[in-house]
Amino acid sequence: MSPVIRTGIASFGMSGKVFHAPFLKQHPGFELVSIVERNKSESRELYPETKLVRSFEELLNDDSIELVVVNTPVQTHFEYVKMALNAGKKVVVEKPFTINAEEAKELDELVKEKNGFLSVYQNRRFDADFVAVKEVIGQQLLGDLREVEIRYDRFRPGFSGKEHKEAAIPGSGVLHDLGAHLIDQSIQLFGWPEKVFADLRVVRDSKITANDCVEVLLYYPNLRVRLKSTVIGRAVYPSFILNGMKGSFMQDRSDRQEAELLAGVMPTVEDWAPSPEQPDGFLHIDIDGKELKEHRTSKPGNFMRYYDGIWNALTGKGPNPVPSSDAVKTMRIIDAAIESNETGMVVDL
Repeated sequence: MSPVIRTGIASFGMSGKVFHAPFLKQHPGFELVSIVERNKSESRELYPETKLVRSFEELLNDDSIELVVVNTPVQTHFEYVKMALNAGKKVVVEKPFTINAEEAKELDELVKEKNGFLSVYQNRRFDADFVAVKEVIGQQLLGDLREVEIRYDRFRPGFSGKEHKEAAIPGSGVLHDLGAHLIDQSIQLFGWPEKVFADLRVVRDSKITANDCVEVLLYYPNLRVRLKSTVIGRAVYPSFILNGMKGSFMQDRSDRQEAELLAGVMPTVEDWAPSPEQPDGFLHIDIDGKELKEHRTSKPGNFMRYYDGIWNALTGKGPNPVPSSDAVKTMRIIDAAIESNETGMVVDL
């Protein structure tokens, strides 16, 4: 496989360690050249062949690096992506894209002006469970969909220690964090909604001030989509519930990739994460007047497909897997959800 894309990573926190460095290391189309760590040197143990740099500016000054991964806190994304594009770098930026839609639109316009490359890391498009849902919808097994719920919960009753995610600052909170995944998945499945209503709450103790329990309703002409996320969701709920005129489908959020990566498993281009040990989906429909109840097991997902798509896009072999224009839509809905929560009104898109 050629050519090889020389790449640098702007941060080596969880995102860098788990979601970026392993894939760039294992994909034959990339060479992981440099990693930014401002104070620590943890990357030396896992990636001793890379260069350790102490600032984002030092990373940009390396003319040999073609692609830069901006995986720093969201509050820095606008500034860092702008710097990288102006330095002539191709850019992958973590979700959420920016703090708000205004910043997102400016970066989307800048990459077009520069004839550059900008992609947003929406890895959950490549989750096993999401792919299973896409297949059911694509096969039109449920008939006309009328009601859908998508949720992404965690159980973290205490403060995570991450100020950029849980302090009272722009861009923090579950809406920007997990909500960015939920909104992106809904747009991928159903397109652009007409209206938005949102309820954003803080349900943990007073030391936490960013929203940590969110509900967003997206209204389509004949479909209502409920997006839900909480950080006190200890019980396991179906993460996708789809109700149509021919029946229903329920799908667990069962993808194993994050757990495998946290355990130190290295990914491959081919499917590498195991399938669920038990069925994780349930289909209940009518076919030709006969009732069908079927337990289903999803196929393995693979986040490597995102970076495979990046390599194809940069070498002229395929489209950008998640162009910045996609993320502008997500940020517009996040802005509308914040407005709806503040006004108590449905916001027309």
